Amino acid sequence: MRTRWNISGLLVMLCGVNLSDMLGYKPVVIVHGLLDGPKQFIPLAGAIQKVHPGTNVSVIDLYDHLSSLKPLWRQVMGFKKMFYPIAQEAKNGVNLICFSQGGLICRGLLSILPDHNVHNFISLSAPQAGQYGDTAILKRFFPHYLKAKVFHFCYSSLGQEVSICNFWNDPHQRERFVNSSKYLALLNGEKPHSNMTEWRKNFLRINKLVLIGGPDDDVITPWESSQFGFYDSNETIVEMKKQNWFVADTFGLKTLHARGDLAQCLLSGVKHSGWHRNETVFSTCIEEWLT
Repeated sequence: MRTRWNISGLLVMLCGVNLSDMLGYKPVVIVHGLLDGPKQFIPLAGAIQKVHPGTNVSVIDLYDHLSSLKPLWRQVMGFKKMFYPIAQEAKNGVNLICFSQGGLICRGLLSILPDHNVHNFISLSAPQAGQYGDTAILKRFFPHYLKAKVFHFCYSSLGQEVSICNFWNDPHQRERFVNSSKYLALLNGEKPHSNMTEWRKNFLRINKLVLIGGPDDDVITPWESSQFGFYDSNETIVEMKKQNWFVADTFGLKTLHARGDLAQCLLSGVKHSGWHRNETVFSTCIEEWLT
């Protein structure tokens, strides 16, 4: 009877050589989104290991499902404790794939870590500029509110204890958003604070920022938020390069663009739940950034 050997494991056992290291494959860390958990990312992990054999893929098992509603700063600190040991073992850095709400958690993580070694940060359909829309998920958690009324709860001290409210961005309530936001307005530099310079420096340690999204996403609203675009007070989309925090380069986005280190991948026909299991998304938008 013939035995099939795991080549990566065999090299480690016989020579102390890891196939992933030999081929230049950096470890991949995946952070799930709202109401998700590690099981939803088995297809993505499998796709990565199929094209890059031996790659160490870690889907962080923390704040799963309903626990993902906890305040984002609390989640950032929790993910930091689990991310750090993985990153410290990776001599050549790690690649970070962060889905939906997880994309905002990863931004927080990259902002507060002065010595992170994240190579490429892949933001997979994440509401980077915020969320504002009457989607099914909104109605699930706020059944008695239309989008125009959610700010009454979200921009209260109680509301800011719910993750969704940490990035709820009502374009008709700009002053309330800036004054009340404990998370997104700080990350975007819309709410000045003493750590802005340091956070910007930390964020700019990444090699590339890859923004993935598309017009058929049925959760991220507007879908352009995945590309740092967002509504003005007339609910007209203002694209990324015309946003005030891009022009002022408050957290480094303009610098990344000037460096040539900001990539965008737009795909039609992908629903929100499909971004992390669609083969076309992987082959078109993700695979090339995992070396």
